[in-house]
Amino acid sequence: MTEQDTEGLRQVRRALLSVSDKAGIIEFARVLEGFGVELISTGGTAKALREAGLEVRDISDVTGFPEMMDGRVKTLHPRIHGGLLALRDNEAHTAAMQAHGIEAIDLVVINLYPFAETIAREGVTLEEAVEQIDIGGPAMIRSAAKNFRDVAVLVGSDNYEWVTEELKEHNGSLSAATRMELALHAFIETSFYDATIFNHLRQFVYDEDAEEASDEALPDEVALDLDKISDLRYGENPHQKAALYQLDSSDDDAVAGVAQAELLGGKEMSYNNYVDAEAAWQLVCDFDDGACAIIKHTNPAGVGTGASLEEAYRRALATDPVSAFGGIVAFNRAVDVAAARALTEIFTEVVIAPDYEEAALEALKSKKNLRILRTGAATRAEGFEFRQISGGMLIQSRDTHQLTPDALKVVTRRAPDEAEIRALLFAWTVCKHTKSNAIVYAREGQTVGVGAGQMSRVDSVKLGAMRAQLPVAGSVLASDAFFPFRDGVDEAARHGITAIIQPGGSVRDEEVIAAADEHGLAMVFTGIRHFKH
Repeated sequence: MTEQDTEGLRQVRRALLSVSDKAGIIEFARVLEGFGVELISTGGTAKALREAGLEVRDISDVTGFPEMMDGRVKTLHPRIHGGLLALRDNEAHTAAMQAHGIEAIDLVVINLYPFAETIAREGVTLEEAVEQIDIGGPAMIRSAAKNFRDVAVLVGSDNYEWVTEELKEHNGSLSAATRMELALHAFIETSFYDATIFNHLRQFVYDEDAEEASDEALPDEVALDLDKISDLRYGENPHQKAALYQLDSSDDDAVAGVAQAELLGGKEMSYNNYVDAEAAWQLVCDFDDGACAIIKHTNPAGVGTGASLEEAYRRALATDPVSAFGGIVAFNRAVDVAAARALTEIFTEVVIAPDYEEAALEALKSKKNLRILRTGAATRAEGFEFRQISGGMLIQSRDTHQLTPDALKVVTRRAPDEAEIRALLFAWTVCKHTKSNAIVYAREGQTVGVGAGQMSRVDSVKLGAMRAQLPVAGSVLASDAFFPFRDGVDEAARHGITAIIQPGGSVRDEEVIAAADEHGLAMVFTGIRHFKH
């Protein structure tokens, strides 16, 4: 047995090239030509190759049919797919090829119509998107990939270089291992391509009864298109493996944010860094005013707003300066030098912001291990949230509810004054981003104490007050869900709060309201809950 048989080498004698992205194709075609490979091509690719001085055979010369219907039909022909699918060592297949004038095609080089790029354009119509759904390309890719025993398929220019090296190493041949690896790349490419189309077109599905787009229910099928950005050192713990992936940017549910953030300085991000950075980023994006959040283990150690980012940071830090040590800090505005210098006064793991002034960046980089992330514009995330469970996936729409003063329902004898309303709305926003059972004590523009993740609500009330470094008396309180008993209100009143914001809806609401009235508190209901599990 020869070495060629052992490695499963197949000589590339004929190649079909059809690419929408022409990057690198001329150089790769010259490599093929150097090994005496006959080049077959379509439309614009053939034109580009000829203009580069390469000899090319038109696809219509192979099929006997012209390209037609605005290029929709050109490669869907037995002489193309027969040349790709025929098993070279199958006598019946080779006989059929001879009988019908089918020539073997040993290599296919394809990248698909730019559907994702098209739908990413603002204002693109459905008709424009549909015209960028490639038909012949995926068909050829799948035919070639299915027959990887004999045929190699390249999707995307990132494969040109290493395939070139192997062609040179084996004098114009490719090994079985390479053809198999290329086939796997091909199948994942067509899978992602179809997922992108599905995710875009599903928004045009109409409810026949309502005669309008139906967005009330989640779709029956959801296709995830995930591209690896990088491997991470480990997961939540050193014995766990982890990597960072991004949702396909063409997915309507995908939002640029932490996954796409640019690391401007410091060590590489860890799995836990990303989880905490996401929590911090989503919190500050919920504020219209300049805001800062300091996060530890996905919960806010402190949140502040202010006339300047330095003021917002110092307010957040004052909430719990001990827990802020080693925290993740997020801003929703470009960081100036004053805020940057304030931040460097204590040890911080990560800072994340839309951008940084040059002097601010220099100040931050003076802290050697501080990870500095730049996200671009602060935008509230929309679309779906995903959480894996054993044997399945939970999917929900994001909690994007924004509370306005007009939506508040005063349920106590005393109504909150304007300053209290501003403080209540601030506390409510922070509470939305705190693990249940969540209790947040706050003043206008500043958290005072946070009770997160307790098994009972009254324990969260106690914990928030106990951990407060600032005076609790005179602050307001937010609860992410209703008070099941009056004990939480009694406990909060004992610490001197003046007003409460909560969803309402308990069977004991009257008892809870009566408790607030007894203590002279103002209480408002929101009618909406913000559990965060």
